[in-house]
Amino acid sequence: MENTAVTTPTLGKHATGTVQMSTKEVLERHLKCFGDGDLAGLLADYVPETVVFRPNGFGGPGTVAKGPAELRAVFSIVLPEFARPGTRFEMRQQAVEGDYAYIVWEAETAQNVYELGSDTFIIKDGKIVAQSIAAKIVPK
Repeated sequence: MENTAVTTPTLGKHATGTVQMSTKEVLERHLKCFGDGDLAGLLADYVPETVVFRPNGFGGPGTVAKGPAELRAVFSIVLPEFARPGTRFEMRQQAVEGDYAYIVWEAETAQNVYELGSDTFIIKDGKIVAQSIAAKIVPK
């Protein structure tokens, strides 16, 4: 019998049989949650062992944030900063290749000017397992 299975490039089957999101879909959902100030949605994108490298001034002193508690602490600072009236955020570039996603952005909040920001994501099985954030942050 001929194999008639169809595979889509954006969806895959997880070991449990549930359909998982593609890297592009995870990135889009993550950016939407960030823009909406949705802390719970943002945190749901990460696995418990996620490591996020971040610069000084992005949610506190630059360090590595690991796991849900540390990520919650960081984004509890960052999301309110970006939610204030008058905030400007401009996406300059997005690229996705396999399990990797990359964005370049700039922003201005009431507190800081982000002259250049860049995030790199590693996404496995529909979840972010590692992220690196780089930014030139100038306090106002």
